Amino acid sequence: MLRRAAAIPLLSAVSFNLTTATRAADPPRPARRTRPSDPAWPSAESWEQLNREVGGQLIRVPTPLAACADGADNSVCQVILKNLKNPYFIGDQPGLTQTSGWADAWMSAPSAYAVVARGTAHVVAAVNFARANNLRLVVKGGGHSYQGTSNAPDSLLIWTRAMNNIVVYDSFVGQGCAGAEAPQPAVTVEAGAMWVHVYDAVTTTYGRYVQGGGCTTVGVAGLIQSGGFGSFSKNYGMAASGLLEAEIVTADGTVRIANACTNPELFWGIKGGGGSLGVVTRLTLRTHELPSWFGIAFLTIKAASDAAFRSLIGRFISFYSESLFNPHWGESATFRPANTLAVTMVSQGLDQRQAGDIWRPFLNWIAGSPRDFTLERAPTIASIPARRLWDADYIREHAPGLILADQRPGVPAGNVWWAGDAGQVGWFLHGYQSLWLPAALLEKDQQERFADALFAASRHWAVALHFNKGLAGAPPDAVAAAKDTATNPAVLTAFALAIIAAGSAPAYSGIPGHEPDLTAARRDAGAIDMAMGELRKLVPDGGSYVSETNFFESDWQRSFWGANYPRLQAVKAKYDPDGLFFVHHGVGSEEWSDDGFTRLPK
Repeated sequence: MLRRAAAIPLLSAVSFNLTTATRAADPPRPARRTRPSDPAWPSAESWEQLNREVGGQLIRVPTPLAACADGADNSVCQVILKNLKNPYFIGDQPGLTQTSGWADAWMSAPSAYAVVARGTAHVVAAVNFARANNLRLVVKGGGHSYQGTSNAPDSLLIWTRAMNNIVVYDSFVGQGCAGAEAPQPAVTVEAGAMWVHVYDAVTTTYGRYVQGGGCTTVGVAGLIQSGGFGSFSKNYGMAASGLLEAEIVTADGTVRIANACTNPELFWGIKGGGGSLGVVTRLTLRTHELPSWFGIAFLTIKAASDAAFRSLIGRFISFYSESLFNPHWGESATFRPANTLAVTMVSQGLDQRQAGDIWRPFLNWIAGSPRDFTLERAPTIASIPARRLWDADYIREHAPGLILADQRPGVPAGNVWWAGDAGQVGWFLHGYQSLWLPAALLEKDQQERFADALFAASRHWAVALHFNKGLAGAPPDAVAAAKDTATNPAVLTAFALAIIAAGSAPAYSGIPGHEPDLTAARRDAGAIDMAMGELRKLVPDGGSYVSETNFFESDWQRSFWGANYPRLQAVKAKYDPDGLFFVHHGVGSEEWSDDGFTRLPK
């Protein structure tokens, strides 16, 4: 850790002393970005110059599935296809993404070139080169974007996965904040780090907690810039709320520090603004005192009839409102068309006895009606010492069914992911919609309407309520911190984020036997539309979470950011006036074509 502590300031010192000589030669902004087929595409000599500037870290991005182009029968292709269900393998490939595509929206496609960034200096060089040569620029760390923002053909990729240093501090004060802010425990993380490694450093090693993502292989920088929710956000708030300081390379190639005292508007925009303000290279996050216990509550209940299922929905809503609507409980409950309720929730600060006592009245109610309800999955209510939740060796010994492991030779033993996230690895999305549900729906006089809507929605598709992705019921300090982010203020009064989604196994055009089934995808997307339509009758103007949302969201500015959008536009205009950083439905993207290559006439 001491070696890592020395590394990050050194990289910053180098990057801050860089000159940006290419600025003076920047051409006027044309109406269309350059593609490889265009005469203005950089010459081989220009690419080689960039390669020298980044210390030989420029690569041509290979087509990851080239071995499968003629079929999946050969052994090399078979290994690749197997590894497409391994998030660590996917993350190690510059030409792959954790989502393989979305029907009628986008397909995973490799960039033309990538800078394998190993420090801020490499990011600066890549940003300057893209700006000077009018290139489409893509940034990828974890590569988990459902919206396809971490890939684009004919682009230059800044690949930050190798920037993964982690430094834990007992006392941190942001640059320029001495005397204005009290020192506090924190962790500094480079942009390419994944949350599993941050949790291991902060929690397993140091016995603290940092609010990050629930999925272990999500990239740190991407989550913070989207706002970010984890399993325990109902207590600790959004991940972006814990940001104390960021280092970011803006469109002019300048390395800037952003915190509450230095570049405060840029700092605010980074916290949930969607990732189109620059390339974040380093983040410092607040850490918290660790509770004694983290726990789980898993069960699946099958109702014998529609009427029994409607009764079950109503009872669960009442039970949630009375007993689970508080900072102790997170994660989800899913209402399925086959009259099934699946509970996969987590707890913090409760031992096993306390958690069991909370669930007993609900379980007794289920047991009291054996003709109406059966347990397809018997209740598992358990707690473990909080320090061991991301301790891979401990989980292997005590709860091996909770995790899956990277089986490639020579990989770190800590390369694990939650078994419950397996379906998302490499998946091809058919449809995905989300809606923040206001806590007013839990009031006694609203519960019947809400239960009716959930039942009606579940006739079309499964509806998952993610309780940790709404801050109603959270402590006042967590809600107050979220107010100081760019995220849609609807999250402050929402008790849950409703997610309705469908996907299939990894799919790639041109790979025989593994191509997308668009007929099935469009059918599923239609069912998702009808299911979400039932909830929108209750919440017609509800917001949506920018990272987990509909690719085809029409009113995305209001949906993702609400009243915060004009302020975000002002930050974008100041730091990226020419729109170098483009992401689908990102701030300023309304000025560009859907692929980000053509500027639209005003």
